[in-house]
Amino acid sequence: MSCTSGAQVDETPCIVVAKDHNALVISALNDAATRLGFEPGLPLANARAICPDIAVFDADDVADAQTLNAIADWCDRFTPLVALDPPHGLLLDISGCAHLFGGEAAMLKTICDALRRQGFVVSAAIAGTAICARTLTRGRSGCVVAEGQEAAAVTALPVFTLGADDAITRGLRRAGLKTIGDVAARGRHEIAARFGAEFVALLEQALGARDAPISPRKPLPDYIAERRFADPVATDTVIVATLSRLAQTLIASMNRDGKGARRLEASFFRTDGAVRTIGVETGLPVTRGDIIDRLFRERLDALADPLDPGFGFDLIRLAASRTDDVVAAQRDLDAHVHDSDEVAALIDRIAARIGGSRIVVHLPQDTHIPERAMLAVPAQHHVAAATVAAWPARTEAEPPLRPLRLFAQPEPVEVLADFPHGPPAAFRWRRAFHRLALIEGPERIAMEWWRLGDRDDLTRDYFRAEDSDGARFWLYREGIHRREVVSFRWFLHGLFA
Repeated sequence: MSCTSGAQVDETPCIVVAKDHNALVISALNDAATRLGFEPGLPLANARAICPDIAVFDADDVADAQTLNAIADWCDRFTPLVALDPPHGLLLDISGCAHLFGGEAAMLKTICDALRRQGFVVSAAIAGTAICARTLTRGRSGCVVAEGQEAAAVTALPVFTLGADDAITRGLRRAGLKTIGDVAARGRHEIAARFGAEFVALLEQALGARDAPISPRKPLPDYIAERRFADPVATDTVIVATLSRLAQTLIASMNRDGKGARRLEASFFRTDGAVRTIGVETGLPVTRGDIIDRLFRERLDALADPLDPGFGFDLIRLAASRTDDVVAAQRDLDAHVHDSDEVAALIDRIAARIGGSRIVVHLPQDTHIPERAMLAVPAQHHVAAATVAAWPARTEAEPPLRPLRLFAQPEPVEVLADFPHGPPAAFRWRRAFHRLALIEGPERIAMEWWRLGDRDDLTRDYFRAEDSDGARFWLYREGIHRREVVSFRWFLHGLFA
């Protein structure tokens, strides 16, 4: 199915102009302007000479694309396979969907009537191939072509309805080929030699002899459950209850296949055409409906822009856009085996409220460089790895070798030392003076030469230090080259508890 829409206006002649080769020309016009003899491509100066009072609007490609995407979102209620056909068209794959709306003719009428009520002028058709349907929208709007009748339906249409390049259309007319039937009657090798193989493929798709799949703007979800309402609903109680029932239906379908949801999307279709989609993600595959209910309640409560039902929702859909296989885990008698599941559930609830990117876990890395010893990653996607991550173990009597707080970037300090190459006796940091009472070190950490490349980072000597007030610091000096000693520079890298 193909449809083309445009904004509906009154009977005042109106044109939309765009710049083409440094000249303003008509890119779109209404019926009133067409009756005056205007057509796309006519210069604006000529149009004003014919009708000085004509209404002129500047083309806004960005706004047009946003409107077309909004209509495509609305069309998701009929089929999840919706593709853009720029600049003003949409392609809908309605295979297996038409019977839900009373057949193809009834479905076509439903879509067109609904879009007209929203203020759009619509031209639509249904055919076996996307190109045939698009061709019919330009010559026989409202047509439903039976399978195998594509060639008969487009034969009498003018060649411009194919949507080929303007140069090809002009060449066909100069050759006396004014209709698609005239072109189809010629040998394919003749057409290919003159106009190229791409035009031949376009022609055959319009005739139904060849087909090409459309490219949906959104991937098809793994599982979908939806509820349509004869009377639009607007209360929070009904919306939450509907989501709960859809979650149970979705879970039942996934359980039969041994699947669990990792990403869920709830779509709310308003009667005025607006669509709102809300998504939640989980760290582990979800196989329980009550968990889905809890996640969406958290998400709905935390929305900065609350869900506005307007005049009500006539369709609510719940889709699992990403699923994983559910693997049964072996449980033992340890009471702590459920801790990881509870932590994962807590992370999912917090992520639904404040966003998954704000919750991170730190995974240990196989390196001795302090600032590279851990990697911050999203907790939802690495919760399983975080539960088994092995940090270096130490005894309770052993003091910590690394500070509790490590700075993102080491901060330079001014050091006073009793000996030129000895440990510091005092230092100044952030305009505060600290006299050291205890100091331990050095712990020498050399940079990883196999990762340096062209860099030549200096070796560091770390010291654990405590000042006279009991504050503990992690200092290091930098200045030992691989071949010689250069001037030392001192930095504070972290603070102990």
